[in-house]
Amino acid sequence: MALLMSFLMSFVITLFNVGFVDNLISLWLKAWGFAFVVAFPTVTLVAPVVNKLTRLFVAQD
Repeated sequence: MALLMSFLMSFVITLFNVGFVDNLISLWLKAWGFAFVVAFPTVTLVAPVVNKLTRLFVAQD
């Protein structure tokens, strides 16, 4: 989840900030590396909390 989300979001944000420039891929890959380093631990820490909250609010049959 962290890999795909950081991949897509870093591309969209990089494109939004700099537009279609010659070194877009290079800028994007640098941003993606940083985004993944932040996203992976975040997902690892937040996912159990979200699962517990989901179980509280969603009725199970």
